[in-house]
Amino acid sequence: MFGLVHVESQNQRLITSAIGLVFLLAVMPLAGCSVIKTTYKVVKGTVKGTIWVLKGTYHLTKGTTKVVYHVGKFTFEVIRAPLSYALTHAELETIDGLPPKEAIRQGRVKNSPYVVKGRHYVPMSVAEAEQYQETGIASWYGEETRRQAGGHMTANGEVFNPRAFTAAHKYLPLPMHVQVTNLDNGRSIVVRVNDRGPFPSDHNGDSGKRIIDLSWGAAKKLGFVSKGVARVRVEAIQLEEA
Repeated sequence: MFGLVHVESQNQRLITSAIGLVFLLAVMPLAGCSVIKTTYKVVKGTVKGTIWVLKGTYHLTKGTTKVVYHVGKFTFEVIRAPLSYALTHAELETIDGLPPKEAIRQGRVKNSPYVVKGRHYVPMSVAEAEQYQETGIASWYGEETRRQAGGHMTANGEVFNPRAFTAAHKYLPLPMHVQVTNLDNGRSIVVRVNDRGPFPSDHNGDSGKRIIDLSWGAAKKLGFVSKGVARVRVEAIQLEEA
């Protein structure tokens, strides 16, 4: 789930994989409040202008509990959620043939197949994600979690923050970064894809045809919170350490 990890003496070295910024946090709760910070920039002019490879290395000490990084003017904060947290999408039945939280605990999420309401979804391979670009309808979700008791976790085990710039996608590997452009007003942002969705609702089957579900914060930045949906272009991006 959190990428490729090499342990070296006292430190745990996090090597970001080709699916985006990834991080290591122990399965058991960690003590302390260590924060790792760095900055990344978007690289242009490769693979038709955009790919999603993130390059760079973190050194995570034993007490690390949070990763904070920057992509241009956008700041991302990644925190591993306790397994006691509720999933943002309770309708997830299995991931890689396991109960969702067990798959998260074992790190079997990245592009593992999963089941929602009896329907099987098969995420893209790494090679397919490298070329990803799509135009369609975006919706937003998650603001309601602020009024619910307890915390919530995404499909790859991160703490869900509705005000952060994150997104849910049915088929992209988790996690990765994409650029989302609102084609109605030209606004564009970078988001971290760390959840699954959007899925057809019981009241609106067509909702499952939307290509991405943005957090409340991302939708607000793109200017379509009040409207609810927007026509967008989603593109995988390449990042490197600045």
